[in-house]
Formats: sequence, structure tokens, C-alpha cells
Amino acid sequence: MPFVIYLLGLAVFAQGTSEFMLAGLVPGIARELGVSIPAAGLLTSAFAAGMVAGAPLAAALSLRWSRRAALLSFLIAFLLAHVIGAVTTDYAVLLATRVVAALANAGFLAVAMATAVALAPPHAKGRATSILLSGVTIACVAGVPGGAALGGLWGWRSAFWAVALALVPAIVAVLRSVPGGAPGGTVRGEARALRRPRLLLLLLLAALVNGATFATFTYLAPLLTGVTGIGQAWLPGLLALFGLGSFAGVTISGRLADTRPMALLLPGGLALGAGWAVFGLVAGAPWPAVALVFVQGTLSFAVGSTLISQVLYAATGAPTLAGGFATAALNVGAVLGPWLGGLAMDAGLGFRAPLWVSAGLVAPALLIAAATRPFLSRPRTQVETGPPVRAE
Repeated sequence: MPFVIYLLGLAVFAQGTSEFMLAGLVPGIARELGVSIPAAGLLTSAFAAGMVAGAPLAAALSLRWSRRAALLSFLIAFLLAHVIGAVTTDYAVLLATRVVAALANAGFLAVAMATAVALAPPHAKGRATSILLSGVTIACVAGVPGGAALGGLWGWRSAFWAVALALVPAIVAVLRSVPGGAPGGTVRGEARALRRPRLLLLLLLAALVNGATFATFTYLAPLLTGVTGIGQAWLPGLLALFGLGSFAGVTISGRLADTRPMALLLPGGLALGAGWAVFGLVAGAPWPAVALVFVQGTLSFAVGSTLISQVLYAATGAPTLAGGFATAALNVGAVLGPWLGGLAMDAGLGFRAPLWVSAGLVAPALLIAAATRPFLSRPRTQVETGPPVRAE
């Protein structure tokens, strides 16, 4: 696998850290900028909304440039947004930088997916996708706790500077290793390829699975302290445990997604839905709950990463826009899941409610997948995959 794909994964790590690290920085931001905690929390919502809206738009705009120019533009925009955010004393300016950073992140991830697939061997799209998405999982393991630690030691601004610094190697790698050349396609040409029903179905399934993941992950801290009875001091380690599980999940996906995707998606999806339900039943017992934090992290990202790789396989002829819509689908889930989980808790259903929301989101995904299995597992062409896919 070309080394530049791993450096693109480093950029995804830095951007994933930026997306999630605010959870530990909100109190300091609110205190220093003189705004309420909910107002500071809107910085996270603005980022997620920018990712949803910006992914297809940024991907479409990037088709006018070479992939190297597009990647550099998005990385530099993301870096500058964090530099400005690190020095501003105005809440409105900081909020604007989060929106700009989200748009740049969405565009970068879309083009990075297309670039990784183009640079990888033709039968290794799943492995290339897993390398990129592993950047997000490592952000959960190391980046988010690291950002919180920096914020505690030197203030929240130091975390913004650290993200900007982490992007420098990726910028150098893109300059040196990603080919230049003419734009790779047109919006009209790629949009035609996106009309395939199989592709749209895979995007829906990816949104549902990621919604289930974030419905629980967003509220994991109050669940573990309020229901499981785990002390506050253990929370960073347990959040990192979920991240380790998610890294294991994308690693498993990278091994199987290119050759036996349905062998992973169907059993993995069933185990994922059952796992959320079991978690809801045993959340009050510490050891089973801790084990399920790791297991569900693994299953969530194994299934989710495989779905994204299948989106890229199904979107032959539209690699950049497919990456944009895949990014949007993941972030639709990341917005929908926490919203539904919050509604369930506000309805008085307690801290276990997000677990049942997660199970409820996986259930229709399983029903859809079961009803359309022959369609989803349709043999792919040699152009799409390289070596033949093993029959399931």
C-alpha cells in the first residue's frame, strides 16, 4: 500500500481529533470567551452540520481541480481555520472557523477517499478505506484524550495549535506524493453514476449504522457513571477502550471488505444489533458493560467501514462525489443518532435509552439488508474489484 495513504490517514486523524476534542474543551472555551456552556457546545454542532452540508458541495467543487490541488486547498484551509481559532477572542469568529474547518474536512475526506482508491491496487479499496478511517479511530484513542490533556495543561488554544501542527506532514506528503494533472471528472458525469439504486441503499445503511454508533457514544459518559456506577476517573480509559475497539473494527474491515464483504456485513450487523440490546439489559453490571464498550466499538466500525468501502466499489465512475456522499451519510448518522438519543432521555427513559435507540437504528438496517441481500451481494465486475470476489 503506498505510504502516502498512511499520511492521508494522519491528516484524517488530526481532523478527527479536531471534531471530537471540543467535548473536553467546552468549559474552558465558555469561561474564557464569556459565553454559556450550551453556546460553547454549539461549536460541535456547527462542525457536524458543516460536514453534512459541505461534503457533497465541497466534493463537487473539487472536481474542477487536480486531486493534489484539492487536497492541498482543503488542508491549508483547515490549518488556517485552526490558527485563527487559536488566536481569536471573539466567539462569533471561533464559530465561523468551525464551520470553515468542517467544510474543509468534508472536502478533504471526499477527495482523500478517491485518491486512496486511485493509488491503491484495484482490488484493495476496502483496505485503503480502512487506513483512512483508522485515523478517526486513533483520534478516539489518543487524539481526544490528548486534546483534553493539552487543554488542561496549557488551555484550550494549545489543542488548536496541536491540530494545526499535525497537518504539516500531510501537506508535505501531498505535495511530494500525490500526482497533479488535470481534474478527474465532471459533476454531471459523476452525478449520473450516483443514481445507481445499490449505491443509494448502501449510503442509507451507512447512515443508520453510524447513527446507532453515535447515539450511544455521545452519551457513554453519563451511561457509565449514572447506570454502570463507574467512577469519573475511569472515563478517559473507557472512551479510549471504545476507540481501541473501533480501530480493531476498521482493521478487520480492511482484511475482509475487499474479498468477503457480505460475510462481514450480515453476521456483523446481526451481532451489532444484538450487542446494543444486550448492553441495554446489562448496563448496570460493570464488567459486562466494559466488555461491550470494546465489542460494540469493534462491530460498529467493522460494519460501518465495510459499508463505506462498498459505496466506493458501487460508485465506479464517481469516486469523488461518492466520497462526498459517503462522508455526508456518516455525518447524517452522527447528527441523527445523538439527537434521537437525547430525545429519548428527555422523555424520561433514563441513561439506558440511547442504547435502545442504537438497537432501534440497526434493526431497520438489518431488515433492509435482509430484504435486498441478492441485490447487495450482486457480483461485482472485474473493473470494479480486480481479483474475483469469493462467493458467500
